[in-house]
Amino acid sequence: MKRLYITLLSLSSLLMINCSDDYLDKNPISDVSEDSFFLTASDLELYTNGFYLLLPNSSARNEIFTYDSQCGEIVQNTVNDLMNSTRIVPTSGGGWNWNNLRDINYFLENYERCEDQTAKNRYGGVARFFRAYFYFGMVVNFGDVPWYDRTMEADDQDLYKARDNRQFVVDKVLEDLDWAIAHMENEQYDYQISKYTALALKSRVGLFEGTFGKYHGISGYEKYLEAAVDASEELMLNSPYTLYSTGNPGSDYAELFRAETAETSEIILAREYTEPLINGHRVNYYTLTGSQGRPGMPKMAVNSYLNANGSRFTDQADYNTLPFSVETANRDPRLGQTIRTSGYSRAGQSTALPPDLSFSITGYHITKFVTGADSDGINQNTNDLPVFRFAEVLLNYAEAKAELGTISQTDIDQSIGLLRNRVGMPNLVMAEANANPDPYQNTIYPNVHGPNNGLILEIRRERRIELYMEGQRWNDIRRWKAGQSITLPLRGLYLPGTGQYDLDNNGAIDTVVYEGELPADQIAGAKYFQLGTDIHLSAENLIDPLPDFNNRTFNEDRDYLLPLPMQELQLNPNLTQNPNW
Repeated sequence: MKRLYITLLSLSSLLMINCSDDYLDKNPISDVSEDSFFLTASDLELYTNGFYLLLPNSSARNEIFTYDSQCGEIVQNTVNDLMNSTRIVPTSGGGWNWNNLRDINYFLENYERCEDQTAKNRYGGVARFFRAYFYFGMVVNFGDVPWYDRTMEADDQDLYKARDNRQFVVDKVLEDLDWAIAHMENEQYDYQISKYTALALKSRVGLFEGTFGKYHGISGYEKYLEAAVDASEELMLNSPYTLYSTGNPGSDYAELFRAETAETSEIILAREYTEPLINGHRVNYYTLTGSQGRPGMPKMAVNSYLNANGSRFTDQADYNTLPFSVETANRDPRLGQTIRTSGYSRAGQSTALPPDLSFSITGYHITKFVTGADSDGINQNTNDLPVFRFAEVLLNYAEAKAELGTISQTDIDQSIGLLRNRVGMPNLVMAEANANPDPYQNTIYPNVHGPNNGLILEIRRERRIELYMEGQRWNDIRRWKAGQSITLPLRGLYLPGTGQYDLDNNGAIDTVVYEGELPADQIAGAKYFQLGTDIHLSAENLIDPLPDFNNRTFNEDRDYLLPLPMQELQLNPNLTQNPNW
């Protein structure tokens, strides 16, 4: 049975401070009396339950599987402000919100009144995890931010302090995580924070800050990469986690994300969805209706999947002009478990379905997380979503060691090799990768240099494939200083003009592209698309999903960070705006 990790939410909300955006104007917390609360393990659990609202959830479409749309890793029929370089300095809000931090600090100032040491260790660790999680998000978005580890009232002068250096803040984040790791028990939880979740976050934070420092020219980045290695290695050697596998490379990857209840052999922390206690999410609806932006994988991501024998797909001269069924045949099995390819059928059904261009603007029709037809309505999906999983830890480990220059083939065998073995792919060979770097990947990441150039490119390829649609892509682009990659052409599958197409090569026409009037004699079961209206093609006869937005720009000196809102700069003259905003 699933367990609801946010229990008694309405009661818990009474214990939390008013959730307005104006942190500087918070009133003292008066809903909780220190004399009557924070005395038992139940009190600590009840209060910290509210912190879980910081994690991705289904409210306001704040869902893990939609995050990659902001940087074009999922292409939709509109272009957001980041992709179109039209973001502006907000008057207020804009992510500069601090109410959650006050709640956490208030708890940490009071929880030690409980006499249950085990409970204090556990829930003190939970609170410190969430303070680290909160501040990591703030650093990723804004860079330097003021560090606060206590509650303050409206007349406290520290409310008007300047921003602290990002490395100082990240050091504090790691201190919080180390406290949680040292004090929390070796207990595995599916939907709650544990020692292992803190290790996973430390792995993520260390890799982000280490590579951000390296590629953005900030000295001292090595210690963060070492922190990522240490945390990852601890999880690899001394945790109950492994990669989920039933020995079926053609389906295990897909089944991991379709599972109704999180596969906790691999998933370290899951976001639980249990009707009717929590609304379901909407991945089926998102990918199977035309009203959700018609999300599709871009061809550049499709091109990144290797051939099934481990060779590079883009080494063949005609990789951009292959029919869809040929293009997607004999590839890394994760491709056919992430988008519709020949022979695809819905979970619980046997009818083969071709990609549907009505629902996918690129033609690469996403299937990851998609379950059976009984969950096709809005917010009807109840399969759990991963927040942290062991596969990411393996990728973090390999990348951090490669960037440090300390990686060996044994390290690869214990990380990337395991990921590839799950889907029956040949292992990555370090010497071969470095001897022959992939020129296609190098056009995406031109600033990768040094003796591990080829290996780092391959690890980035692996990360893009393994973590597709899990909300990591934009942060990866930020830390790699690869912003120009989101200005590269967005393309879909190859269609050489008007005509009848059997996309999945099953002997039946499923897609017709026409000009002028809709043909009177229509083929049963086929979908019809008017060229120049429903579908646009590039000069190379690739679907051009957004023909009006092919000249996008990215400001390397500005766009990796968000701007501080104007109102905050006026309230606190010691704050400074991020560069070039």
